[in-house]
Amino acid sequence: MRKLLVIGIGPGDADYVTMQAVKALNRVDVFFVVDKGSEKDDLVQLRREICDRYIENHAYRVVEIADPARDRTATNYEAAVHAWRQQRADRYEQAIREDLGEDECGAFLVWGDPSLYDSTIQIVDDIVARGNVAFDYQVIPGISCVQALVAKHKIPLNRVGEAIQITTGRRLAQGLPVDAENVVVMLDAGCAFKKVAEPGLEIFWGAYVATDDEILRSGNVLDVMDEIEQVRTEARQRKGWIMDTYLLRRTTS
Repeated sequence: MRKLLVIGIGPGDADYVTMQAVKALNRVDVFFVVDKGSEKDDLVQLRREICDRYIENHAYRVVEIADPARDRTATNYEAAVHAWRQQRADRYEQAIREDLGEDECGAFLVWGDPSLYDSTIQIVDDIVARGNVAFDYQVIPGISCVQALVAKHKIPLNRVGEAIQITTGRRLAQGLPVDAENVVVMLDAGCAFKKVAEPGLEIFWGAYVATDDEILRSGNVLDVMDEIEQVRTEARQRKGWIMDTYLLRRTTS
């Protein structure tokens, strides 16, 4: 039967690839790479560099899958995301059926950890549920951008007895939860931290964490929010895309 691996490869530094992931990489016959356009060619290149560095037998094949365009103007956000994921599932399923032999092992390489704000596991589950192509699959965890972020800032993710909340910029824009002590924010295209800025609220921000383009900023949100917004805008214009994450934390009295 076909085998499929969903392998977490960390946030960009090849040294963050785990030994379990290295062993998994060396089992793979076919790597499925999602092509997200010329602006993100460097992400594809980083995947290739990881393969070159850790795989002993380079007899594997690479199959590129064109990523479907996502409707970012839709009024119903959840419906638009669902439709986009279904299109992805169609393309992933076709690639698995046509490019992965019955006794071969295929893999998707996922940035960070596959369980954290990534759709690959859910898409693979959808394909399995359809029943059109049979395969077994396994998930290999990776170091997440959240872990890398706090390591770079030399802080723990939470303090003694405190909870951690992980959310999106879209949700944060609706307001910072009253009892939130440590809030990790991902997928924030609009600098939502400016909308919740208040005295005593700290931010630990990072873009392209664990890559050569890494940018880090920290401080009281009211003091550094304009600088972060400017740096973020300039970085996005320079590279054509941006991946950033941040931790908001209320200071202790």
